[in-house]
Amino acid sequence: MSLKTHFRPEKIIQPFYTGGKVALNQSGRILVTTLNEDVLVTNFETGEELARLEGDMEPVTTLALTPSASHLIICSRSYSMRIYSLSPTHDKNTTSVKPTLLRSVKAHTAPVIMAETDPTGTLLATGGADGLVKVWDIKGGFVTHNLRGHGGVISAMKFYKPENVVRSERKDRRGNKATADSDVLGWRLATGADDAIVRVWDLETSKCVAALESHVSVVRGLDWSQDGKTLVSGSRDQVVCLWDAKSLKLKGTIPVLEELETVGILPTGTINLEGVEGQVLYMGGKKNRIRLWDLAGGKEITKPEDEGEEERDAEGIVDILYNPSLNSLISIHNDQTLLTHSLKVPTPTSTNLPVTRRISGHLDEIIDLQYLTPTSSLVALATNSEDVRILSINNSFSDVGVLRGHGDIVICLDRDWSGYWLATGGKDNEARLWHIDDKNNSFTCHSRYTGHAESIGAIALPRKAPPAESEAGRKLSAPKFMITGSQDRTIKMWQVGKSKATYTKKAHDKDINAIDISPDDTMFASASQDRTVKIWSLEEGEVTGVLRGHRRGVWSVKFAPHSITAAVVGGVEGTKGGRMVVTGSGDRTVKLWSLTDYSCLKTFEGHTNSVLKTVWLTGGLQVASSGGDGLVKVWDVKSGECNTTLDNHEDKVWALAVRPDDQVLVSGGGDSVVTFWTDVTAEIAETTAKEEEAQIEQEQALQNHIHNADYRAAITLALTLNHPGRLLNLFTAVVKTSPAEEGSISGLLAVDEVIGNLSNEQLSILMLRIRDWNTNAKTATVAQRIMHVVFRWYGVQRLLALKVDLTGWEAILSYTMRHYRKVEELVDESYLVDYTLREMEEMMEEDVDGMDGVEMAAVAV
Repeated sequence: MSLKTHFRPEKIIQPFYTGGKVALNQSGRILVTTLNEDVLVTNFETGEELARLEGDMEPVTTLALTPSASHLIICSRSYSMRIYSLSPTHDKNTTSVKPTLLRSVKAHTAPVIMAETDPTGTLLATGGADGLVKVWDIKGGFVTHNLRGHGGVISAMKFYKPENVVRSERKDRRGNKATADSDVLGWRLATGADDAIVRVWDLETSKCVAALESHVSVVRGLDWSQDGKTLVSGSRDQVVCLWDAKSLKLKGTIPVLEELETVGILPTGTINLEGVEGQVLYMGGKKNRIRLWDLAGGKEITKPEDEGEEERDAEGIVDILYNPSLNSLISIHNDQTLLTHSLKVPTPTSTNLPVTRRISGHLDEIIDLQYLTPTSSLVALATNSEDVRILSINNSFSDVGVLRGHGDIVICLDRDWSGYWLATGGKDNEARLWHIDDKNNSFTCHSRYTGHAESIGAIALPRKAPPAESEAGRKLSAPKFMITGSQDRTIKMWQVGKSKATYTKKAHDKDINAIDISPDDTMFASASQDRTVKIWSLEEGEVTGVLRGHRRGVWSVKFAPHSITAAVVGGVEGTKGGRMVVTGSGDRTVKLWSLTDYSCLKTFEGHTNSVLKTVWLTGGLQVASSGGDGLVKVWDVKSGECNTTLDNHEDKVWALAVRPDDQVLVSGGGDSVVTFWTDVTAEIAETTAKEEEAQIEQEQALQNHIHNADYRAAITLALTLNHPGRLLNLFTAVVKTSPAEEGSISGLLAVDEVIGNLSNEQLSILMLRIRDWNTNAKTATVAQRIMHVVFRWYGVQRLLALKVDLTGWEAILSYTMRHYRKVEELVDESYLVDYTLREMEEMMEEDVDGMDGVEMAAVAV
């Protein structure tokens, strides 16, 4: 079995929403959310990130998206408002956007709290903390209206666009001109603020036509009915007000007994419920559920499914988006969760909207995770919450299910051999066993176990599968037992289905962090903050050995599979078959231990922070560990060397699990990121072998071209292979060609033509080589000659588009100037040589003129 040395992050689940405004375009395909200081544009169907717009180092206060997603407006606490053109394109399977910043302006003298676009996507209303409302032309980027009147922070806004405005006049009985009913409203904007007043603005005259005073707290929701007859307002004073849109008088109030954050009106006929014929009002707030009211009857249609759920989920709904294309309401919750509620109810007598999709915008700190089902198609996440989230590997953008029941944060998870049973332990001092039925999308609590005095920090289920022919094997019945460890320093063994523990043992002097059961279900190990690991007999609950050696608390312990023994790493088999365990500790080390003599066999050092989780890989030949340094390391148990380090987290990696087929590692950290690492060792080896084979063939071809003096083909291949030395030798040979071909700069016309027809990538490589050759006086002549060819063939724009940074061009210029000065100096020195030779010649002529015939004969001799 070959070792795993290469992993690729095949899938990454990461946050896309951390709170604030959410926008969805009219088609229901483009979702815009706030992620800390950035804004993300996401495909709402697939979860694919379409664009990430970086912020200005200040929190985003609000955003707005036009119905067609043509423009996106982002406002931040720095008072800036950025307008982007998204240019969305759609086809059957894909959606894409091309964000372009059109302009950035200072919108208000205070942060913009609310932003709303009109139904046509041409106007934008912004409301600031200064109480001012502005209306903007989106394409032009200029202000069309300044609306003053509110005495507090703007908290709600809604445009009204008349569907069919008929500019007609009629006469009343007295002969006076009167406006037709269809022209009564025109373009209007309703705004609300924390002064508890709703103001209605006529956008044609820029005047406030009404100040509606009925609320006693901040107004959080406004909407116009489709027929333009009703304006609805919702407030944190737990009252919904219905206003006549024409007379602007109060028609009625609905006491909802809930602090509201949003209200809206569904068009007539949108929802098919028994007894509902007209318009339906929807609202959401502190009670954390969508509520529907029949406007005609004035009665609430929906009912709470669980009376205790409202009290438990006090964080509530912050906004509700109605999308006619999806025929759904999307509720946004304070815990960064988005729920899609279908308006197509199962039966006319339904009392609640069915939730068709649940999306977690931010998973929070991931404490533990486990694969579920025999095919490992699901993964369970403990996310610093009392709920356990179930995600599908194939569609991780939506939660498959949520395990609700714990009263406090879930700390630990474990699965049985089949993957159909999940055990959870939490800070509520309770353990639960859950049945996972993925075929029916059913996740139910099978049993509860109470008795610990403090938080349960460790839990384990049996590892040994029952015989396939047995009843338990055929029916995949619940595990027989479960073991829990707590901060009360005790370990309890439970028989599944019984409320009382089989035994309770005082195990350690400090918190128990981890428990693991041996593959044959005869032993279990417990790891503690007291720096020890204890090995127990499962049947009797007695300690059989203690592993001492860690200098700090032990966070993880795992039994080795039966396929590996201590003999592999230099230990002895002994009476226990050479079994081993691996531990990870706060002392930043991973240790292998023999269960024969309880000695430490090997210590792996490399993490720079606490080792939080360890798992076995490759049949026991390797160990993977995750740490507080944000890294996952894979170790060779024989050599003790680190085979590879996986880095995709920015915080502690608390959770680490291996898929049962040993091909995928999954890690989860405090940065709310889950990374699926796929083993690609075989793929990399195959690719490397093919590349080496191809390189050998190309090397041979290059040698053949050089041998045949085929410089054209040789230079092209040398550029492709990126061989600087051979390329230099080839160009040197060409430059020294004698005699040079007429009209050639390099020496050969074929080489000039090759240089003149290079791709951008090849030309970039050549310019980098020229830069290097130009720094050496011995090779500068070749560099200058080839550079001459390049400048003759290519224009400035083409050269500036190359992957050669400014420093590269500066280096070429600097050394070229140096060589030029050197040549000038040599030319100047050549004049001195000429002068010297000329003077010597004249002196010799004078000497010759002064000699007689005898002396000249002697000189000649």
